[in-house]
Amino acid sequence: FSPGFQVAPETKAVMKWLRSIPFVLSASLHGGELVVTYPYDYSRHPMEEKMFSPTPDEKMFKLLAKAYADAHPVISDRSELRCGGNFVKRGGIINGAEWYSFTGGMADFNYLHTNCFEVTVEVGCEKFPLEEELFTIWHENKGALLNYMEMVHRGIKGIVSDKFGNPIKNARISVRGIRHDVTTGN
Repeated sequence: FSPGFQVAPETKAVMKWLRSIPFVLSASLHGGELVVTYPYDYSRHPMEEKMFSPTPDEKMFKLLAKAYADAHPVISDRSELRCGGNFVKRGGIINGAEWYSFTGGMADFNYLHTNCFEVTVEVGCEKFPLEEELFTIWHENKGALLNYMEMVHRGIKGIVSDKFGNPIKNARISVRGIRHDVTTGN
């Protein structure tokens, strides 16, 4: 966060929670568009409003975002005339900073300060949908959410232990070619 930036108490609580439990996958649900974005959300160059800013795990984030988008009946619809249609040629996903850059997002925080990979799902073009629209929005997103949750089984997983079989807390895991380490949990 930038100097002078005030962090709300509930945000501090979520940050503490994320650091205390070794989450590996999360999603933030928003309204106002129909697309899945992935980090970084803050542009590598602060003066650039729409600058592609990939993480070292770009391929994995694209895979995660596509898992959601491809399972969503409207996002996967190839019509460019519908809500979210301007993202059809991108497969319904976009790097967050390339769409619009902002600082202080949870997806960037999670990636930089925890082991958790997070995407942002814009669940519909209405920023504040009416109560009677919620049922449809839920059904449009249910299968995609389940498909996304299954992605927790992708990638490297296991237990790091000492020669006696005891788990090692805070062991650093490095993958050649990806300049972003993760650490083991409790």
